[in-house]
Amino acid sequence: MPAYEILSKTRVGCVEGGYYHRVKHPSQATQTDMIFGLYLPSRHGMSKEPTPVLYWLSGLTCDDTNFANKAGSRAFDEAEKQGIALVMPDTSPRGEGVPNVDSYDLGVGAGFYVNATEEPYKTNFQMYTYVTEELPALLEKEFKIGMFGLRSISGHSMGGHGALTIALKEQDKWVSVSAFAPICNPTNVPWGEKAFKAYLGSVEAGAAHDATCLLTERTKYDEILIDQGTDDEFLIKQLNPTVLYDAAKNVGQKMTINMRKGFDHSYHFIAAFIESHVEFHGKKLRAKLGKMRATYSTYDFSSTQGQPIQCKAMVARKPKEPLVEETITVDPPKAGEVRVKVIANALCHTDIYTLDGQDPEGLFPCILGHEGGCIVESVGPGVTRVKPGDHVIPCYTPQCALPSCIFCASPKTNLCPAIRSTQGKGVMPDGTSRFKDSEGKPIYHFMGCSTMSEYTVIAEISCAKISKEMALEKAALFGCGVTTGLGAVWNTCKVEIGSTVAVFGLGTVGLAVIQAAKMAGASRIIGIDLNGSKSEIAKRFGATDFVNPKKLDIPVQQHIAGVMTKWGVDYSFDCTGNVDVMRAALECAHRGWGVSCVIGVAAAGHEIKTRPFQLVTGRIWKGTAFGGFKTQDVPNLVQRSLDGEIPIDQYITHLFDGIKFTNDAIVALHSGDCLRCVVRY
Repeated sequence: MPAYEILSKTRVGCVEGGYYHRVKHPSQATQTDMIFGLYLPSRHGMSKEPTPVLYWLSGLTCDDTNFANKAGSRAFDEAEKQGIALVMPDTSPRGEGVPNVDSYDLGVGAGFYVNATEEPYKTNFQMYTYVTEELPALLEKEFKIGMFGLRSISGHSMGGHGALTIALKEQDKWVSVSAFAPICNPTNVPWGEKAFKAYLGSVEAGAAHDATCLLTERTKYDEILIDQGTDDEFLIKQLNPTVLYDAAKNVGQKMTINMRKGFDHSYHFIAAFIESHVEFHGKKLRAKLGKMRATYSTYDFSSTQGQPIQCKAMVARKPKEPLVEETITVDPPKAGEVRVKVIANALCHTDIYTLDGQDPEGLFPCILGHEGGCIVESVGPGVTRVKPGDHVIPCYTPQCALPSCIFCASPKTNLCPAIRSTQGKGVMPDGTSRFKDSEGKPIYHFMGCSTMSEYTVIAEISCAKISKEMALEKAALFGCGVTTGLGAVWNTCKVEIGSTVAVFGLGTVGLAVIQAAKMAGASRIIGIDLNGSKSEIAKRFGATDFVNPKKLDIPVQQHIAGVMTKWGVDYSFDCTGNVDVMRAALECAHRGWGVSCVIGVAAAGHEIKTRPFQLVTGRIWKGTAFGGFKTQDVPNLVQRSLDGEIPIDQYITHLFDGIKFTNDAIVALHSGDCLRCVVRY
């Protein structure tokens, strides 16, 4: 007999969201077939890491579908954002032979999340064991979710009672707990008294499943979250949250009870606030996962420090040719340098721009790559900012931070020239390379990073030391594209609340511009791309409008400044590297004060042009590198991502394991549906 059967699988939520499943399996605990709902986020299975899970326990009369049908759309979108799964078990066993009574609050649909000891219920009504043991074991083994204790729990009414009691009884198994309108003190209310007598033989036996009775000074949760409607018809007679709050206060357990004015006991109430609960659990689950990363990412580099390292690298031998997998030698770092182990590299169009021979500074043979998540292997003499074992992101626009440097002293720029000249020549600051091929010939560095190698050497000032709680395959994205888009909005243009924005080119950088503009409070965000399929994903990131210039009878700048708006947008951004698009972006900027920002890098020899009158009439044309961020700013961006303020999972659309698949990643990047392709080494 198979372990489970998927009854249905449906794409749900926002664009690029995950799937909602209904799953049936034979249960030893209940001696029946059980059905549960399961939402798996889109990135489930892409990462080697376990997917955290939030259990949702429903209330009286509900089955496995109620939550998904009535509150699922909002819950699933937030779960996708948080990168967690949702599991929705049934409220009781069902089927032939399962005892039932003609009552909504006992029997089928009313298992109360206890293990019955009394006839006729004790054979089938083992819901506590089902939820706390059997179902987690199945989910871990068959779906790879909730492993290593990455589980949280919530529920409504009877399910809120179940969530609280389960979490309080088994605190080592649950990361966090919350509830909507829970039965807080069931031994003293009609619902609980009836259930405990029928299932356990007495009300007194129910004290072991009463949250108010279970709260002790040993309760460890940093916060228990409860939402309760003020117009709930069961508030006084059945729920009584005040008793639970007082018990928590007496033992020093922090408990937040939000009394929601005008809301009742229905799913309308749950749907209104479910996103805040999913976010509450998502943050705590991700924090635990981050602490796990910090623990298991330890490497012993003692045998390689001070010695040349032989490793695999993807070498760009000639422009317009595939990369070549080679065994290279990476020399130890010299003074002011750091050798790092590259854990993951994200492909950026700038790498392809150079590989295609469009970069005037492109040198061959070289090792490309500049979006990497790395661990420090060793440091050269005089290095103090990082040490072996630190997690870092190489930054291609570093700052020397010397008091004598007028660029570093200025808040207006991040363009320190300290190592720019040697970086452009493909060598380290002392003018030499740390890479050699199998014949001992030097290989050029790229952008001071060269992360298409299992090991690389970078300048100390290029190291952004980040939290070990961030997965390095995600951290890599902050090495260029995402950071550039965010900074163009926040630093270079300083987009204000209520501004109107146009974004040309909806790859990773363009979508990061949209994300940042939304976070900045822009009132209208117009996404422009020749690929019509980008419309939905642009709106998911925050765009309010989408324009495909191929569908227009007039130039796109005239459509934006004339049809969509009267005078143009407050801010426009070119993320294409096409000089004609740069002109269009400028010319759709608002007369009198519009600002247009050039982000994309044009091919060698190309020049921008416009009528001077465009500038005379108040428009401003400016550009940005790395979004104006300095290396010292990157750790804060990473922390904000860990805190859930800057979600980045949605950028990673393709993953490959093994450096040898980098050419496949390049093909994926050209496919049209790829944002960031990450290669894990």
